[in-house]
Amino acid sequence: MLGETELGLTAVLLATFGVLLVASVLSSRTIERLGIPVVLLFLALGMLAGSEGIGGIEFEDYRFAFRVGTVALILILFDGGLNTPLAAVREHIAPAAILASFGVLGTAGLVGLLAQLLGLPWEESLLLGAIVSSTDAAAVFAILRGGNLKLPRRVGTTIELESGLNDPMAVILTLAMTGHLTGHPITYAGLCVGIPLQILVGLVIGVLLGAGARIILVRMRLSTAGLYPVFTSAVAFIAFGLATLAHGSGFLAVYAAAVLLGNTPIPYRAGLVRVHDSIAWLCQITMFLTLGLLVFPSQLLGVARIGLGIALLLAGVARPLVVVACLLPFRFSLRETAFIGWVGLRGAVPIILAVFPVLAGVAGASRVFNIVFFVAVVSSLVPGATIRFVTRKLGLTAPEIPSPPAALEINSTQPLSGELISFFITEPLAVCNARISQIPFPPHSSAVLLVRGEDVLAPRGTTVLQPNDHVYVFCRSEDKPFLQFLFGRPQDSD
Repeated sequence: MLGETELGLTAVLLATFGVLLVASVLSSRTIERLGIPVVLLFLALGMLAGSEGIGGIEFEDYRFAFRVGTVALILILFDGGLNTPLAAVREHIAPAAILASFGVLGTAGLVGLLAQLLGLPWEESLLLGAIVSSTDAAAVFAILRGGNLKLPRRVGTTIELESGLNDPMAVILTLAMTGHLTGHPITYAGLCVGIPLQILVGLVIGVLLGAGARIILVRMRLSTAGLYPVFTSAVAFIAFGLATLAHGSGFLAVYAAAVLLGNTPIPYRAGLVRVHDSIAWLCQITMFLTLGLLVFPSQLLGVARIGLGIALLLAGVARPLVVVACLLPFRFSLRETAFIGWVGLRGAVPIILAVFPVLAGVAGASRVFNIVFFVAVVSSLVPGATIRFVTRKLGLTAPEIPSPPAALEINSTQPLSGELISFFITEPLAVCNARISQIPFPPHSSAVLLVRGEDVLAPRGTTVLQPNDHVYVFCRSEDKPFLQFLFGRPQDSD
């Protein structure tokens, strides 16, 4: 009977979770059309399913929620790193690193000051500032990539890199404040040494693991393609675990390892990227649903005034001031600086960090947690829901290349001597209105597929490339620059 009871309870929980996942997926399109970030939908569904919602699920396990959130963030950051071009990292790492370090410090200090002015005690104010000091990678990736928002490369890459790099600083500050409030103070000298050391350790471990995993994937043949995402997921977990145990930044190690792997011609790369994208979305939904279950809406009413005040001041004062100060040396335009200052999305990371003081038994931690949740929700509604509008008003919408209705990719567990590239044909290109036979393809290159409207065609020598065609070309790496001279920028490049 006990086994049947446990099985029945498990079935109920899994069915409920499945219903929430289906509701999240089916509602996401409608929510995006309304301009509301989809991550907010997941939070709302979690709250509706909670003990004070229509679901009536009793859930108050902060430790479990923290672990679920940590695992989810690891896989989300790994997916973000896989899709980050190394060339973009080299070009824009300097402003992103300043925002991820001094920007986080400045934001924490300003939010702490503003919270104290709004009536919170100094210690709670500084703890709150530390917790909400970093932008959230999950929210940023969901809105910029999931929403297909086309930004100038300099702006979009800086925002994404900042969100992937700034978690370590927020974690360190939160742990330092939590330790101080529980009788384990950390000196300023300790912070000055500890922060760079944790970042360095995390970066080194991430790079070494990424390089090692890259060598293994290139040289080793796995028995089935399904094992490749298992291997890469294991790399993400190992990077986080080793870096954390070595007193380094686990999140930075995960991101660094993923960037190295994502910029390597490893076997089954296209399939890996697709699988990790699906895993990341599942993690986002699961994480936000779990955090939503953890919140009691009735407790939010008591912190609504101060929560709304801090959220608006963070979005409209603290974040823009810090961004302006950090980006001054890099000659960003006023429009670019204003946009980066506005897109300071908070989401799951601050909520997860707010669990630290709750688990440590810090006085007033529950109030801080509720304020942080309020800040995350308002951040999604205010900057998050207005991003497309602000992008248009500031004139920062990059020219968008339409996606083809049919896509072609090569998945191989063996290293290939070439790659498949997609190009969009426009009037100014040299190959526009030219026959395939007239195009001087290199010896080992060829057009292999043509998508015209809703038709998929096999290109022949007499086929004429027309404006708005999508053409797939197979080539060797050394021939790619010449083909880009003929066909323009590949569709999948950033």
